[in-house]
This record gives sequence, structure tokens and C-alpha cells, in this order.
Amino acid sequence: MNKKLWAVAVIIFGVALFRVLPHPPNVSPVAAMALFGGAYFLDKRMAFILPFVALILSDLILGFHNTMIFVYAGFALTVGMGIWMQKKITVNRVAASAVASTLLFFVITNFGAWMMNGLYPMTAAGLMQSYVAGLPFLQNSLLGNLAFATVMFGGFALVQRQFFTEEHA
Repeated sequence: MNKKLWAVAVIIFGVALFRVLPHPPNVSPVAAMALFGGAYFLDKRMAFILPFVALILSDLILGFHNTMIFVYAGFALTVGMGIWMQKKITVNRVAASAVASTLLFFVITNFGAWMMNGLYPMTAAGLMQSYVAGLPFLQNSLLGNLAFATVMFGGFALVQRQFFTEEHA
């Protein structure tokens, strides 16, 4: 692997460690990590593999649950957003993608909680209850995604200027 690929991989796994440390609910680096991997790995397989390996490793510590398919689907779509950004990574695109991925993840995972956990009636009103109950977590997710995306994309931009050419990993 070239140095740039290693730098991206180290950033992804380093940030994944934050997921297993104590933190406010839903303030985690996972969506930013998926977005970052999608944006900087030209090999689309690597764009999915490394963030998901980091996610699975942290889930081995945190535990699995019956809505994991919805969580992983949300992060797969976030990697796709990162891939969309590959041609032109800008502050505005990163910010818009961080916000969009947060909203998409919220919609998908709260739908999964409604569908799988039996916490809400299987009605439109029950689905709305699951979304309303998730609003405090949405705020934290948005905060975490914006903060971690800033650290990851901004940090890598600084490393790239200092040590690498303009090519991607």
C-alpha cells in the first residue's frame, strides 16, 4: 500500500476507536468515517471494506442488535455519498454530505427501530412516534458528524498539503 492509502486507513481506524470510548449518545465518528472513506479511496471496494471493518470491529466490543442491517445500510449509503464527492471535495460538499447522511441515517434507523423492536405500534402513527422519539439523537448525530467530518477532512487536507501530491489513495 502506498503512504497515502495508509494515511487514510490509519485515520479511519483511529477515529473508529472513538466509537468505543465514552461519548454522548449518537455523537460518534462512524458516518464521517464512512463519508471520508468513500471520498478518498478510489478503489470502491476499499471505500466500503475499511470503514465497515472498523465498524464491525467496534461492534464486536459494543454488541450487535436486531436493527444492525438498517445501521449498516445507512452507512453504506454514506460511503456512496463520499464516492459522489471524489471528483471535487470542497467544504460545502463535505458539510452538505454530512448533513444529508445524518438525515438519511435518522430516517433509515428509526424506520428499523419501528419495524423490528416492537416499541411502537405498526401504524403510520407508530412510525411517527419513532421519529419523534429519535429527535434528540438526531441533534447529537448531526453535531458528531459535522465535528468528525471537520476533523477528518480538514486534518487530511493538512496532511495532504504537507506530505502528499494531489492524487487520491
